[in-house]
Amino acid sequence: MSNFLHGVETIEIEHGSRPITVVKSAVIGLIGLAPEGPVNTPVLVAGDTDAAQFGKPIPGFDIPQALDAVFKQGAGTVIVVNIFNSTTHTSQVTDEVHAVTDGGLKLSAAPIGSVTIKDSEGEAVSYLPGEDYFIDEYGNFKVLSAEIANGTSLKFTFKKLDLTKVLNSHIIGAVGGDDSRTGMKVWDLSFNLLGFNPKILIAPGFSHDEAITSELIACADKFRAVALIDAPAGTTVSEAIAGRGIAGDINFNTSSKRALLLYPRLKAYDVATDSNIDFAYSQYMAGVIAATDNAYGFWFSPSNKEIKGIVGAERNISAGISDASSEANRLNEVGITTIFNSFGTGIRTWGNRSAAFPSSTLPDNFISVRRTADVLQESVEQASLQFIDRPINQALIDTIRESVNAFIRILVGRGALVDGSCKFDRNKNPNEQLAAGQLVFDITFMPPTPGERITFNSFIDLNLLKSLQ
Repeated sequence: MSNFLHGVETIEIEHGSRPITVVKSAVIGLIGLAPEGPVNTPVLVAGDTDAAQFGKPIPGFDIPQALDAVFKQGAGTVIVVNIFNSTTHTSQVTDEVHAVTDGGLKLSAAPIGSVTIKDSEGEAVSYLPGEDYFIDEYGNFKVLSAEIANGTSLKFTFKKLDLTKVLNSHIIGAVGGDDSRTGMKVWDLSFNLLGFNPKILIAPGFSHDEAITSELIACADKFRAVALIDAPAGTTVSEAIAGRGIAGDINFNTSSKRALLLYPRLKAYDVATDSNIDFAYSQYMAGVIAATDNAYGFWFSPSNKEIKGIVGAERNISAGISDASSEANRLNEVGITTIFNSFGTGIRTWGNRSAAFPSSTLPDNFISVRRTADVLQESVEQASLQFIDRPINQALIDTIRESVNAFIRILVGRGALVDGSCKFDRNKNPNEQLAAGQLVFDITFMPPTPGERITFNSFIDLNLLKSLQ
């Protein structure tokens, strides 16, 4: 501003509250293996077209199958991290012998990269791919010309996926000296590159491992997310419940309010084997949560929603809407989310609580309450960038307070909160603190809890007989 002006000027003064935008909640963080696609890079996948870059659902490669499971639920934005290294995570198959039968044969494993073919004597063949034969992603060899007769014996050399070489350290990841990142550490780049963090974390092929479980929960704490944790394959109901204690043998001994414990595995059609096989529950639950957020709101519980794209479960779980002794209720009672499958209901998600239950009885052991609190807190924090470094005066205090209260009123109007408020308590802001450039506001709020238990008091009233004429 000039010290001297002979004339007229206009100075724009910003006044009033600022709008606060709700952060994205239906964002899934998926880590695992894919036969194709970028490696150790956060890739945004918003639908089937984007998912195609990660290849076919080859056995052992969990990313393509997980993306299919997510999108079958109807919604979801996925930040994919593929950790597959064709050098590190494969082993060599040399001179595997097969005879052509009915114009084809099948390799013992899906081939990774090129396939070398020799005749029965170990000599190179002159057969041309695409003209004389074709090998698909699953290792199915099909004869295309009369050059290869039935009964011909061939030797195949190729690389195959070797899951024993996929170490926990590859999934957990690390930060290199050049700031390069691998594994779960790649998710740290999400906000800077994409503008949002993953809020629903899954590692379908690996979350049954205790080390991976622990790291997923640590990431969930960092991103204000929830970690979906699968029980190991073959776990029984009693083993799942025992896993909540120190004597258990599975990865369920946690009280994290951000961990959602899932049991059992779910059965779906597998194109590679042309059969129904078991898959991790987490990839389906992630899609259910995202679809629930989009259809109803992040404050709705993902429980009691039908799971699409499955044909059954690893094991039947007894369930009854009023049966407290059923397996479904016993699992819920110790903080495990399971399935509900009764006559005509389809297989549904069943369970509202995080692993914090039953050790914590606070409302945020409800996963929907925890996620609503996360959305409120992060939305307010991100919107507060515009207030940083402005002069502390009454106008700033009023603007911040009213901006948050306006946002809370919007959430109350939507049904995401029962009520709430933001206050500036002068007693918590002494002169010395204000002089140091620090402001403290109190946000009080209450999300709606899910109607988990409904009780009807039923009375037989003899006095009602008087109505008889």
